[in-house]
Amino acid sequence: MELNYQELGFKCGLECHQQLEGKKLFCSCPTLNSDKEPDIKLERRLRAVVGETGEIDAAAQFEMLKHKKMIYEGSSEDVCIVETDDEPPHELNKDALETALKVALLLNAKIVDEIQIMRKIVVDGSNVSGFQRTALIAMDGYIDSAEGKISIPTICLEEEAAQKIEEGEDFVRYRLDRLGIPLIEIATGTEIKSSEHARDIAAHIGMILRSVEGVKRGLGTIRQDVNISIKEGARTEIKGFQDLKSIPKVIEFEVKRQLDSIKQGKKLSKEVRKAEPDFTTSFLRPLPGAARLYPETDILPVKIEKPHLEKLKKQLPKLLAHKIEDFEKKYHIPHQLAKELIEDNKFGLLVKKFRKIGPLAIANALISIPKEIKARFNLDPSKLNDEDFEEILSYLNEGKIAKEAVIDLLAKKIKNEKIDLSHFESVSDEELEKEIKNMIKEKPGLNIGAYMGLIMSKHRGKVEGKKIMEILKKLTK
Repeated sequence: MELNYQELGFKCGLECHQQLEGKKLFCSCPTLNSDKEPDIKLERRLRAVVGETGEIDAAAQFEMLKHKKMIYEGSSEDVCIVETDDEPPHELNKDALETALKVALLLNAKIVDEIQIMRKIVVDGSNVSGFQRTALIAMDGYIDSAEGKISIPTICLEEEAAQKIEEGEDFVRYRLDRLGIPLIEIATGTEIKSSEHARDIAAHIGMILRSVEGVKRGLGTIRQDVNISIKEGARTEIKGFQDLKSIPKVIEFEVKRQLDSIKQGKKLSKEVRKAEPDFTTSFLRPLPGAARLYPETDILPVKIEKPHLEKLKKQLPKLLAHKIEDFEKKYHIPHQLAKELIEDNKFGLLVKKFRKIGPLAIANALISIPKEIKARFNLDPSKLNDEDFEEILSYLNEGKIAKEAVIDLLAKKIKNEKIDLSHFESVSDEELEKEIKNMIKEKPGLNIGAYMGLIMSKHRGKVEGKKIMEILKKLTK
């Protein structure tokens, strides 16, 4: 069923959460996600308390009524008694704040005059204290998109939750290494027009985040939540997106789920749902409200002085999208290769070292050929190290091999096979032209593709296909 989002009264907004590097938000522990055996263990039972509105939040009460025991484990390498809630939080991490402020400025947001830390009640066990510390740092930002301006009402700096490891009928087990990592939360307005538009906006925000130094990279360091509603439906927050490609499919499923419920006369409630691997959604809990917020009294407010803000504006980095454009022009390589190589420091070093090859051949060796090795030979290209690439490229730079040999030699490196360059010695242009002349004489009447196949099968990895085609075109006129 094709969805007409405009007719459905579709409204959609995103919440993007990005982890930061360095120290944790309210202590001096590193954000390294230690994988050491836990030497810290504790158990808690959490209960919801009345928020600033004088009510208990519905989502918090729902979690509390599960009556589950929370088990926490961690390594003292990156966990201290602040995370275990046995010591008050230290002052706000100023480096994390500066990174968050730079992101906010790149999102055209207005920085608040004073930052007040708030406690947000969370009793699902992901925070040992029963609440998450969060702070509004900027408001009223925006980004431009192909389908119009998207507002950014709020940007917050908060502490990351603990990671759930295991859940049983009466317990939940958490790992504490992630708890307290600085997290930027960016909330968009509801101007997103469709499921595909949602993916594009998430990708654009991700690009802005990756443009700023101090932002973590890699799987699990950024995630998106999607808020959607349709006419006669109910606002739903979908959590757990890791892959941007899944956003359109999950949104489409959720819209169709709500449409089916409306047709059946069912009353829909505001709720939080989980994005499942098969692109469906499942119920998690009722949608939380404002009743879970109250001020943090252990941390003083942080004033943002105008001179400091002006200094930060002058230090804003160039956006990653613009860096990629410059990279393309500098090295004369396609956009996709530039996008994948922009943060690869060894590429520039290899271009300087192997000037006879050219940036495009080096870019293909680093990016395209490993993908081809995986597809063609079912080998794991992650086993290749920097020294392997440098060795094979040096053979190419010295003229000992043709470009076509690079894939076979890298495959041999993965398989730990001995390399004998005599099998890959390139054929001179004169020898190649002579051989092609003889082949045409011996096998007249074949089309150019047939001649190409015969030469390539004989000299695989020794001559460039482009060179063979040039000679064939010249000789078969």
